Amino acid sequence: MTDTYPAFDMGPVPLPALDAEPAELFRGIYGMPMFVNAPTGDMAASVEFWTRGLGFFELFAAPGRVTHLRRWAFQDVLLVPTDDPAGVLATPPAMTVTFSCVLSQVDQIAAACEELVPGSTTGSRRTPWNTIDLDVVTPENVRVIMTAARPYDPDSAEAQSLRDELGIEGPSA
Repeated sequence: MTDTYPAFDMGPVPLPALDAEPAELFRGIYGMPMFVNAPTGDMAASVEFWTRGLGFFELFAAPGRVTHLRRWAFQDVLLVPTDDPAGVLATPPAMTVTFSCVLSQVDQIAAACEELVPGSTTGSRRTPWNTIDLDVVTPENVRVIMTAARPYDPDSAEAQSLRDELGIEGPSA
């Protein structure tokens, strides 16, 4: 892994810090390099959960066809109607989508989602790759992970794991 370099200026995700500020909601138009399609049987309930719970906003809607939601730049979700909502909800999520946030947002997002749909979150957890992750299952049965990077501590268990198991040397403190 010698061809890596810091590229935080290419996207909206701030450098990891305990006091990192979230990026602004991005209302610009761009060619979307990646987006999620989420089929829903109840567009209004889905829009409410994604906006009030996960912090997205409605960028565009074509009633009965699609609602385009966005959060930060390059965090786009298209809610689309389905003729078989029972079928979508009957199976566990087969795919997971992960969106970046900052540490101060994790508990807020969990509380907002739980208020809207009790039991929709699985408490935040610390990962071996130095993030705090919150699992959320949306009303459409999409598994969303909201992930917030932690400041890098070269003396932490996570840093040791990165060095020992993956050969990745992090930045010095």
